[in-house]
Amino acid sequence: QVQLTESGGGLVQAGGSLRLSCVASERTFSNYAMGWFRRAPGKEREFVAGIHWSGGNSDYADFVKGRFTVFRDNAENTGYLQMNSLKPEDTAVYYCAAAPSVFDRVDYVRHKESEYNYWGQGTQVTVSP
Repeated sequence: QVQLTESGGGLVQAGGSLRLSCVASERTFSNYAMGWFRRAPGKEREFVAGIHWSGGNSDYADFVKGRFTVFRDNAENTGYLQMNSLKPEDTAVYYCAAAPSVFDRVDYVRHKESEYNYWGQGTQVTVSP
């Protein structure tokens, strides 16, 4: 059972930046696809960004493209979400997720919640106007 622990959330003004971290409890994280999702108040959880287990491919929701960057350090069992140019509408609880995926095609990035087996507890990001 892989445990994921997010950190790095907080309160920031619009236009500011935050970096979220997701630390996995297992070294096998290097074979896991990783995704970031968020749930804003009153809304469904939605995909934000995902990255292949190798770190070689990633994808983003349209509303964060050009502002957010997902990357990982498999040697440290850690994934990251760098968030720049934050907007008030980015306010949400952010979750990281992971799934064993060593057989995924090299160009495949998981987007659906159902494709992930393990979830973190979430970290709150609040962007003030």
